[in-house]
This record gives sequence, C-alpha cells and structure tokens, in this order.
Amino acid sequence: MSEKKKIIFIINPISGTEKKNNVPRLIEETLDKEKFDYSVIYTSYAGHASEIANEAKENNTDIVVAVGGDGTINEIASAITQSETALGIIPCGSGNGLARHLMLPLDTKKSIEIINKCEIHTLDYGIINDKKFFCTCGMGFDAFISMKFAEAGKRGPITYAENILKEGLKYKPETYQIIDKNGTTIYNAFLVSCANASQYGNNAYIAPQASMSDGMLDVIIMEPFDMLEASQISIDMFNKTLNKNSKIKTFRTEKLHIHREAPGFIHYDGDPVMTTADVDITLVKRGINIIVNPDADKTKRLPNMMQNAFNELFNDIHRIRMDLTKQGKQIQALNKYLQKRLNNL
Repeated sequence: MSEKKKIIFIINPISGTEKKNNVPRLIEETLDKEKFDYSVIYTSYAGHASEIANEAKENNTDIVVAVGGDGTINEIASAITQSETALGIIPCGSGNGLARHLMLPLDTKKSIEIINKCEIHTLDYGIINDKKFFCTCGMGFDAFISMKFAEAGKRGPITYAENILKEGLKYKPETYQIIDKNGTTIYNAFLVSCANASQYGNNAYIAPQASMSDGMLDVIIMEPFDMLEASQISIDMFNKTLNKNSKIKTFRTEKLHIHREAPGFIHYDGDPVMTTADVDITLVKRGINIIVNPDADKTKRLPNMMQNAFNELFNDIHRIRMDLTKQGKQIQALNKYLQKRLNNL
C-alpha cells in the first residue's frame, strides 16, 4: 500500500458569502482516509493563509487546499508556486473564478470528492509587476470595477452588470502604450486585461478562449463604449461572446510591457492595488500544480442549466434596454428585473 499523502485544509472564515461551519464535518465524512492524512487550519488575519501554505511547502506537504474565494486561493497558490506541493480548491467565495474555469463543483462535498480523485495537472500562472495571478489581471476600468465590486455590499452578477452600467459613462479612457514581441501599439482604451483563465467569476467571461495550459496570456483591450454598448458588453460577458464584440480587441502573448499616462490601480485576481505608470506582465509556464476535475471535459459537454438561465436572463435585458431612455430608469429597471429573475432560478 502506498504512503498516505499529507493534506492541509486552510479555511478563511470570512471570505465569500457563505458560512463554513460545516466544512470540517464534510471533510471528515467525505475525504478518503486511506489516501490522506489531513489537518484543518483556520486563518486568523490577513496574510495568515500565505504563512500556513509556505510552511506546508517547506515541510513537503503534498496538497494544500484553499477553502475560500479567489483572494484566498491567490494567497495560498502564490506561496506554493514552483514546488511539488499541489493546490486543492473548495470554492466558497462570491465569484469563484478559478474554480469555475477549472469546472470544479461549487458544492463542498462534491469538491472534496474531486480531491479524493487527486488528478494533478501542472498549469500556468502570471505575474503583474511583483504580484502573481492565476485567473486575470488588468488596469483601467477593469481595476476600477474590481475595486467597486470589492466595496459593494452585495455580490454576484447583478453587481457586475450594475457597476458596468452605472460607471461606464463616467469613467474616462486612458492611453496605453503596449509593447510585446510584435512591437509597440498605442490604444485609447477603457481597460486592458490579461487572462490566464477565462473569467472574472460568476460566469462573467472576459476571455472565453483562455487556457491555463497553453503557455499564453489572452490580452483584452476594451475601447470606449456608450450606455447601450455597456449593456451589450454585460450580455456578451455572460454569453461567452465578448471576444466577438466590436469594442474588444484581443491578442495573445507570453509577456508584455504597458506604459500609461500616470500611476493608478491594477488588479490581480480581483484584488486592486496602486502601482506605477509602467506595468510588466509575464506568463510563467507550468509553474503550479493544481488538483483538477478529471471529468471536466465530460461536464463541458453536458447541458448547463444555470448558464442557460443566465444567457436567457441577459438576452432579455438586451430586449428591454432599447425601451428605457433615461439612465436612472434603465439601471433601476434592470436591477429590479434581474433580481426577480434570479429569485426564480
């Protein structure tokens, strides 16, 4: 019989929107004890998850499981890159972008069952200046919306759509000088986003074709848009069709340098931070081990009822937006309609 793997579950008790009181019980009931020796540790302060993960790596722990949202996952994953220690994920956040991209179940018990299967792939991650990211990073309106979303009292797709609609006309585009292996290009843009994975979270797809195993970043430049175009951008994000929107320019690269007019916010996996006017973004190929869903390809081919519901929801928004002429009425009506539809899902 092979030696048991050492596994540590790191629980962030304050991340996301759901309580985690039952997680230790589900781990005890569901985890395969013939394969794993496990321990559970709760974080107590900002940065604690990173400290625990780094110590686990130094002790040659086989798997560290992040129990939380994308911020918790980023903190833990950043500590174990370029090591043999693998990342496991029990998604308990408000967006769960990385888990959704990897097609991991959002149900705690089912996510533990994926860990039992213990299929580990070595995947890519990115670095923006000195910050590691595993889903996306960006600047401009991208980072601004991340900041607004982080400040919002409520979470979910309504907040994404509402912030784009409310803030889109107020936000002033910037000039970005982007340098990659093909030369220098200047864009007047609302945002520049770089994607290692396909979505921000909540099934909002900024880069529908992005892959964590192709050795490339998907770069998305969003040109200035008006109110009606903002609604369409929201729809396209949830329909996985943003790359077909006329306001979107995309290309793929391994690294790039961006110069903007002044210092400002960037975000890495949704966490906003102030940085200089010059930004370097690099992909690190095959730099982190992650437990994946071995049935993801099968899952991809199955009808996704929730995604279909969101698609129908935002297509309905598209139909009604042309009848709403004033910005205030549009936002109010959209918010009310979204809430009603979501309550019926």
